[in-house]
Amino acid sequence: MTVITSTRNPKIVALRKLSQRKHRRAQNRFAVEGLQLLGMALEGGHAPLDIFYCPAHFAGATAPALLERLIAAGGRAHAVSPAIMQALSERDAPQGLIATFPLFQTPLPVLLDALPDPALLVVLDRLQDPGNVGTLLRTADAVAAGGVILIEPCADPFDPKTVRGSMGSLFTVPLARTTDPPTLFAALKERGFKCTAADGYRGDIPWQPHTDALRGSVALFLGNEARGLSDDLRPHLTHWVRLPMPGHAESLNVAVAGGVLMYYWLAQNTHRQPPAANCENPPPRV
Repeated sequence: MTVITSTRNPKIVALRKLSQRKHRRAQNRFAVEGLQLLGMALEGGHAPLDIFYCPAHFAGATAPALLERLIAAGGRAHAVSPAIMQALSERDAPQGLIATFPLFQTPLPVLLDALPDPALLVVLDRLQDPGNVGTLLRTADAVAAGGVILIEPCADPFDPKTVRGSMGSLFTVPLARTTDPPTLFAALKERGFKCTAADGYRGDIPWQPHTDALRGSVALFLGNEARGLSDDLRPHLTHWVRLPMPGHAESLNVAVAGGVLMYYWLAQNTHRQPPAANCENPPPRV
């Protein structure tokens, strides 16, 4: 068994470049570290490309078993020294496994045609912070949202911060991207979606009895951290919601606000969900 011991090894050089978006696009792959994330990638049906492993960092039986699964799924295994794994890892205590996977997305028509009724879509309008995108992916997964749609330019869902923040939900929530908002709105309207936007100062408080902005099939639009919702989206939005802030804070983080609104959608629609999607009978992960 050959063990990679130099950071100048071409495979290591290429792997380290994946911290930058331009290199992820050029190589058409991204890196994943962490036993939970790697396990969820496999459970989501994603096949690895290259696997970098260091048995010296394994603790217990989980990592060796996961390495076998990654290899069985088609990954090319490369042993590295403890020093190389430490240099590659973004964790204080490396777990000994890093793998690369192809970039992916779901075509928008495919995502929309596969949705149940009612369904929640989370639409992120040109967000800048990868951590926010990751957190919103995780919350969307938790409420069984039908998908997350990124309006470009948006923070990269394959940025290491996004991948970590999603805690593996990147691999389980259908993800689509678009640079054509009018076509998106037309497709949503055709399928009977309410296009509901979150705004700090405009719209109904979701738990007011007269509002139905989060009932039924909803596309929930969340705006850029600094600018809010873009001007080109506003004419197409049909409903607006806001969260009250009786304290001194002037605004809420978009991931916090989005999480509250997603769970309020779930509360409004749980009784309408088919049994497999009911929060008391969650669908099994496969």
